[in-house]
Amino acid sequence: MIKSNLFSCFVLSICSILAIQRECQDGEWIALFDGKTLNGWSVHSGYAKYRVEDGAIVGTTVKGSPNTFLCTDRDFGDFILEFEVLLDPGLNSGVQFRSQIASEGTVYSFENDRGKTENKKIPPDRVYGYQVEIAAERTGSSGGVYDEARRGVFLSRPEKGSEASNAFKDGQWNKYRIECRGDAIKTWINEILCADFMDSMTARGIIGLQVHGVGNDSTPYEVRWRNIRLLPLDG
Repeated sequence: MIKSNLFSCFVLSICSILAIQRECQDGEWIALFDGKTLNGWSVHSGYAKYRVEDGAIVGTTVKGSPNTFLCTDRDFGDFILEFEVLLDPGLNSGVQFRSQIASEGTVYSFENDRGKTENKKIPPDRVYGYQVEIAAERTGSSGGVYDEARRGVFLSRPEKGSEASNAFKDGQWNKYRIECRGDAIKTWINEILCADFMDSMTARGIIGLQVHGVGNDSTPYEVRWRNIRLLPLDG
């Protein structure tokens, strides 16, 4: 009887180990940036510059360029995305997720906050969709989620004076985490929850690193990203 129980426990242990191994294989972290090249990425919407330096992707503003995005060649649905970012406090930036790149003549229809259908024409090659905000500490908006070039509003934004509004720190690397599970979207900065809301407009799309336009300012502002990785949650 004792031997039988021991054998049953042994079998259950082996089954548990195999189940854990299968789970790990189904949900392995993917490095979106190899630390050396921009392989797997392409530039859209503007002509800001991107390069690799010291294991980081560096985006640099260019006078007259509109918002520019370095986008993954792959798209993703449900996932956890993590990265670190270092921002020049004179610049605004963001990271797109579940976003789209417009084809020629794209028209997007959606219901606005007044309950009326609104049609918006998006020019060719324009990146649009969910964007997690990266901005100077003084703004208190980092970690919020903005609907870039589509509805043009913050879908979620840290409350003024809250812990979340102070999560981002100037002059240092800040760790971001974005979690998308179905309609549920959450963001964290430095392990502080910044956004937690539901939205079903887009279920799948690319990841994009934004260099915001600066108009006629010729100052070469920079934003840096490193340790960019993604854990698929939908296989």
